[in-house]
Parts: sequence; structure tokens; C-alpha cells
Amino acid sequence: MKILIVEDNRELSETLVHYLKQEGYLCETAYNYQSAEEKINIYAYDVIVLDITLPDGSGLEILKQLKQKRPDEGVLIISAKNALDDKLTGLNLGADDYLTKPFHLAELNARIQSLLRRKRFNGSHEITVGDLRLNTATAQVFINEHEIILTRKEYELLLYFLSNRNRILNKEAIAEHLWGDNIDMADSFDFIYTHIKNLRKKIASYGSASNIKSVYGMGYKFVTE
Repeated sequence: MKILIVEDNRELSETLVHYLKQEGYLCETAYNYQSAEEKINIYAYDVIVLDITLPDGSGLEILKQLKQKRPDEGVLIISAKNALDDKLTGLNLGADDYLTKPFHLAELNARIQSLLRRKRFNGSHEITVGDLRLNTATAQVFINEHEIILTRKEYELLLYFLSNRNRILNKEAIAEHLWGDNIDMADSFDFIYTHIKNLRKKIASYGSASNIKSVYGMGYKFVTE
């Protein structure tokens, strides 16, 4: 899952990135209002961890812009302000949760996981489609109750498809979701085809039909209908 951390304290931001990457998230950062505004206008995220006190603007304004563009995007506010008015304002603008600094990293992770379950998986750790079952808590995938061993990118790719079932995903969206800002340095998106081919092959090797379909000239779709 891809997370944007909007936090002007670089030491705290780096600590969050280091911890969340260890937990399996792809993290991007914005240290000020301008950078955060640019990122939310270009990219989509599973969760945005948002400090509402930024040196060049208000995080609440970022929240307002985001909810106008993508109202379903998850937002967790982190702030040193513990005032009831700030909490109510953030929640009324569409934030999903509010965490007061200082906080334990484990609590932040638990809040993020809870938010993801509510937003993407109807409150569950598991996604089941036919004979395929994916557990987001353990990062395991099973076909007919046999565990299928995937690389990290293959797992992230499958989770992305399952999170967007029956929706066409083009190569650019897939690449940007899996590699974040680093994708700007890529010469082409041919490697996406390689990852999808390997994922399909592994699924088929366990006797399951692949639900990942090519949509000519448009991209790929994980079909459940």
C-alpha cells in the first residue's frame, strides 16, 4: 500500500518512513504545503498521514482540496494540537482519524491498518476471490488453501489489482503505484508486463485460472464478474 507522509519535521518524517517501510508500505514524503499540494494533484495514495501545521500553509486546506478531488482517499491527521476544535474541523472536512503527537509508531501502524480495512476491504484482513485468498495482515496469498510464494512486487501488484477489482488499470498507474516517485526515471513500462506474466504463471501453477485480463490498448483488469 502506498502512503504519503506530509510532515515538516524531517527527523520525524524519516523515522515514520523507516518504520512504515519495514511494515511493508511504499512511502513518499512532503515537507511543506507546496510539495504536498503538488503530490496530491499528480498521484493517488491509499493513505495520507497529514500534519495540519505546515510552515507555508494549513494541512486542513490540503485535506479540503484532496476530498474535493478524491473523496474516498484515506486521511490520518497527526498533530501536536490536541484541541477539540482542530479535531472536529479535520473530521468534518473528511479526515478518517486523528492522532495526537507524540504517539507510538505501533499505534500509528494500527490506525493505518484499521483505516485500510475500512476503506478497501470492508473491515477485514482478508480478501477472497474464488479460490484465491490474500491476508493483508500476514502478507500471505493462498490458492485452494495452499500458500503461493510471491516476491514483494508480485504481492503488491496482486493486492493493487484486488483493491481495484473490475477496474481498468493502465501501465502508468500500476508503475506509479508500485514504485512511486522513482518511476519518473524509468525509460519504459515494459517491466510491468514481466511482473504480470510472472504473477499469472505462479497463480496458474497452483491450478487456478488467472483473473488478470489484458484490455487491448488500455491496460489490465482483475475480473471477478
